[in-house]
Amino acid sequence: MVNAAQIVAAFRDVAATKSLSDEEMTDLVKDGILAGLARIYGVTVQAEIEIDEDTGEFDIVVLRRVVEEVEDPATEISLEEARWDDDTYEVGDVMEIPVAFAEFGRNAVMAVKQRIVQRVRENERDRIRDEFADQVGELLSGEVQQIERGKLVLMLNRSRDAEAIIPWKDQNPRERFRQGDPIRAVLKKVEETPKGPRLILSRADPLFVAALFKLEVPEIYQGIVEIREIAREVGGRTKIAVYSLDPVGACVGLKGSRVQAVVSELGGERIDIVPWHPDTEVFARRALAPARVSKVVSDAERQVITAIVDEDQLSLAIGRNGQNVRLASQLIGWQIDLYGSREWLERGADLSLFSSSPEEQYETADFPLAELDLTAGTLAALSAAGYDTFLQIIDLERRDFLGIAGLGEEDADRLLQLIDELTVVEGEQASGEPDSGDEGDETGSEGAEDGPAEEATAVAVESDENGEPEA
Repeated sequence: MVNAAQIVAAFRDVAATKSLSDEEMTDLVKDGILAGLARIYGVTVQAEIEIDEDTGEFDIVVLRRVVEEVEDPATEISLEEARWDDDTYEVGDVMEIPVAFAEFGRNAVMAVKQRIVQRVRENERDRIRDEFADQVGELLSGEVQQIERGKLVLMLNRSRDAEAIIPWKDQNPRERFRQGDPIRAVLKKVEETPKGPRLILSRADPLFVAALFKLEVPEIYQGIVEIREIAREVGGRTKIAVYSLDPVGACVGLKGSRVQAVVSELGGERIDIVPWHPDTEVFARRALAPARVSKVVSDAERQVITAIVDEDQLSLAIGRNGQNVRLASQLIGWQIDLYGSREWLERGADLSLFSSSPEEQYETADFPLAELDLTAGTLAALSAAGYDTFLQIIDLERRDFLGIAGLGEEDADRLLQLIDELTVVEGEQASGEPDSGDEGDETGSEGAEDGPAEEATAVAVESDENGEPEA
């Protein structure tokens, strides 16, 4: 028969896998033995249990009070019965009855096991709850363990015993995962279930984009750059408002390395990085980028922004299926009514609205082409043709590049790829972007269905199926 020392050693092996200390394991074993004694003597049994740390041997003593008439057999013993063992016992004395663990029957041993397993699970649940309760919004990594009716069941690297899932509604519809695939997601909430805490993760929540930027941009992690607002349509586009002295440069990184890392994790989702501004009108201008807004008029009482754009900017401002103006509205938290210049004039508006002051003009983050990963020959050819900065080539198409002396097909493809990767909104002045969107309704009136977006982070890149930037 297995002795007590072997049993304790087995329990300690279990404790090591469950991250329990020796003291916690000792308490669990004592509680389990008490449950076994309760099965033998009764639920109110009282006992002293000692475990030798070196040998692992048990010292179990059941305590029963000597009485004239027994009312609780688990804690009391009659005077007559007590004097069978020692005739010096008197009423009120406490009789100590030693019990060997080998005397435990099958039922008692099963009670010990069940209690210990129960306590281990309870401790494990408490540990998971305490560990992750304040981790909402943090990025977690793991692998896909299985796929159940659309939801992903994950095994986390940090805590393999934690129950973690990504529901269907929190997945990116453009992504597909298989069992065993590595995966990263943001902790959305800790949900209580009858079986214990369940971690609900998400790859669709704006918090996921924020967590990725926090990982890739040290300035955000350090609090130098602050994410103020995020509006996201999963798999399509995200607008993120950031605030600091140079927020866009920090988020984009050298040659777009930081933003590209986020875009890659999001499966090519487009990201517009917008500098936040306390003035709603200025913020609205920036949020509508890449379209150039001629004039904005705000109604603070109704929280409505009226934005007027030139006709050639209208489809860009609306975006594909109204996506650009819809996300801009969610980002600033106000309704945006968008008008083309022709319709605005037909309404009898003053033409002077379109003569904006220098302060109202967009500022666009430009940089020399020499900062891009281009060959000296390509830079020389572009410079000879009069193109020295990124914004000077952002609207060019493949045929335009091929028309420049000294550029071949490979050079044109490389330039289009860089434009596609680095198309990010930076300031009030919006340059033309590859994604002009579908032609919207000429009336161009869009409202905000949602309130202010949750705080989070985002990135931008988009290409068509052939890898060419969309015109």
